[in-house]
Amino acid sequence: MAGTIPIPNTEEQHQDHMTIAGIGAVTGYGWGREALWEGLLSGKPAARLFPGYGPERDRHGWVARVPDGGDAELGPSRYARAAQQSVREAVADAAARGWRPGRTVGLLHAIVLGDVSEWRDFYLVDGGQRRSRDYMRLLPSTVVSMLMQEFGFHGPSMNVSAACSSANVAMITAQLWLAQGFADDVIVVATDLSATPDMVEHFVALGAAVTDDEPLSACRPFQQGSRGFSMGEAATAFVVTRAADRPYAAVLGGAMSNDGYHVVSVEPSHEHIFECVRRALAGAGVRPEEIAYLNAHGSGTEQCDDAETALLADMFADRPLVCATKPLTGHCQGAAAGVEVAAIAMGYERGLVISSPIVAPAHPRLLDGVAVGGDGITLKTSLGMGGHNSALVLGPVD
Repeated sequence: MAGTIPIPNTEEQHQDHMTIAGIGAVTGYGWGREALWEGLLSGKPAARLFPGYGPERDRHGWVARVPDGGDAELGPSRYARAAQQSVREAVADAAARGWRPGRTVGLLHAIVLGDVSEWRDFYLVDGGQRRSRDYMRLLPSTVVSMLMQEFGFHGPSMNVSAACSSANVAMITAQLWLAQGFADDVIVVATDLSATPDMVEHFVALGAAVTDDEPLSACRPFQQGSRGFSMGEAATAFVVTRAADRPYAAVLGGAMSNDGYHVVSVEPSHEHIFECVRRALAGAGVRPEEIAYLNAHGSGTEQCDDAETALLADMFADRPLVCATKPLTGHCQGAAAGVEVAAIAMGYERGLVISSPIVAPAHPRLLDGVAVGGDGITLKTSLGMGGHNSALVLGPVD
């Protein structure tokens, strides 16, 4: 029955609110947050046909890969260049909006597989032999160290890994750091450039990814005929703080949990996803009827559609409008929620809500492309393999 899950409304549970003061993005649409925004507005997928994808390596497949670019002085790694550029853009954006770093600035890097291309070359091209300085750039700690050095930040820093919910989890962790006084401000960066042919092949074999069809045809979250997701790549960065002059959006609360059920499959009752959302709402001090938008994980897989459709009906009585952007950006794995949070935050400032075009019979609350709005509260769900559940509650800045 809809509305049967109790939501506590105690002031003691509310988490300290933080705001998003700066945004940086590198995606399949190109380098920069404006490239992402314009790509989303176009309603056209970022994916292109690349050779080497699919069961036969001589075939082309649809993938939203990050194009070459960034600071060549950082070396050949697209991964390192994308992470560094997204943070540079976010910090410059926040500064232009009046942000001044506090005494303690921390950094959280959402990461799953790391620099896949460079590790592949290390073993298959270099035979495991590299100069020490070239080897060091393979380590997950190096990107964090380089970022902290560049900006002279000395707060806490670490990598966060929670499968495809990693970016959401990093934002939630940043809120905990701010609430506990560990940092005055936090840079949150999520980087995933792992859409190499050999990696994508396994997601196709699992029945999750699709490379042999154009994304709007293959990936149809909340629509009939969806076969799965198109793979994507991205690096997104945010400056989050409780002291900003002109922030994009407020992060009201969040929560995370684990199904404890299976390395791939979603627990069939969905009770742990529901509980995660319940805790996120309680932490934000928000009632279910106050949620205007569900920005869904929306991977286009049957399991994900079933879980989020049940969540929408059972906890929200099918009231919120549903947004799903992975058909456009691709599923950017550990950086996926970062891309979607960036779209939500920019949408708040610009008075628009973004979703992919509807191409088949769909859930009645699914938005069809770009809509005027964005003045209500958004629930951003992100679900990762291994039962990683996360929910983030965002709203416009008062």
